[in-house]
Amino acid sequence: MMGNSLVPAPLSRLPWKLLLLVIGITGFGLVVLYSAAGGHLKPWAFSQGLRFCVFLVMALVLARVPEGFWKAAAFPLYIGILVLLILVEMLGFVGGGSQRWLDLGFIRIQPSEMMKLAIVLALARYYDLLPVGQIRSWSAMWPPALAIGVPLVLVMIQPDLGTSLMIAAGGITIMFLAGLPLWIFIGGGLALAAAVPIAFSMLHDYQQKRVLIFLDPESDPLGAGYHISQSKIAIGSGGIFGKGFLNGSQSHLDYLPEGHTDFIFATMAEEWGLVGGLAIIIGFIMLVRWGLRVGQRAQTRFARLTAAGLATTIFFYVAINLMMVMGLAPVVGIPLPLFSFGGSAMMTVMICIGIMMSIERSGQRRSSFG
Repeated sequence: MMGNSLVPAPLSRLPWKLLLLVIGITGFGLVVLYSAAGGHLKPWAFSQGLRFCVFLVMALVLARVPEGFWKAAAFPLYIGILVLLILVEMLGFVGGGSQRWLDLGFIRIQPSEMMKLAIVLALARYYDLLPVGQIRSWSAMWPPALAIGVPLVLVMIQPDLGTSLMIAAGGITIMFLAGLPLWIFIGGGLALAAAVPIAFSMLHDYQQKRVLIFLDPESDPLGAGYHISQSKIAIGSGGIFGKGFLNGSQSHLDYLPEGHTDFIFATMAEEWGLVGGLAIIIGFIMLVRWGLRVGQRAQTRFARLTAAGLATTIFFYVAINLMMVMGLAPVVGIPLPLFSFGGSAMMTVMICIGIMMSIERSGQRRSSFG
């Protein structure tokens, strides 16, 4: 049957259901960016679409990489990105009041974004090497805690609260999935709660304002609470079916700040309503579900932890952004992946998808060879 098919074998073997899902989510995002620009491809939709094509090809290339490569690269990748984070503190480019980028002349990179991936790979590899009998010993706790803590502090200094939360969430997820005792997480949560006043005092003034505004957004509706207030207005005014394509007033009249980046969900919800919002949420649920199923079907401990960790990384992106734009969490600058304008989050998520496709492909080949 394959020999008589009009579709070449390499194309027929691609995971088309997954690819169409990713293309669908991104395509909807391009439509929203087109509308946010007043019905113009520039400055956002065209460059975003071009960027996606490049990253999609990159993900398909990564899918061909054997699982063993990711095992071998886990620790060197973590160490390399940690060195880059240190270099950011010494030589980093300052933009928007934050020192997060390294300017290499031909490209500007944000190492903290890549640490979200590196921490998952490194801890998955660590627990893959750790004997099962030591999972309740201190050796299963303090090295991963140190591996999370060092980049966490470096990213907090930049300052970048959102990315630091993502790094911590990814690392803690791997520790939980590895099978560490539940009391560690309960004790850690209680200790974190007790340390909240100290941590709050260490935040920058604008970060403290974000937390206070989250607790009472109406206290400064025209100042620090403006983003959340306008976002709620945009989402609520969309109703069930929205105001219609190109008919959003909050974004077109510039009432909604960052309507093409962090608050793009509010831009979309105003024009497409609850129906559009549910479509995006269901799309991301299907994407995360696929990643978790890749982890469930994986045949090695490293592959199971990595796939599940990368899937939950995508989940944290989406969950934090949606909670942020709905006023359920402080504004921490986490974009909606594949949807918000910008390359960093899209690149990270497409690398996650590429690695998970690599794990799935390696597992299928291992099964076919018995």
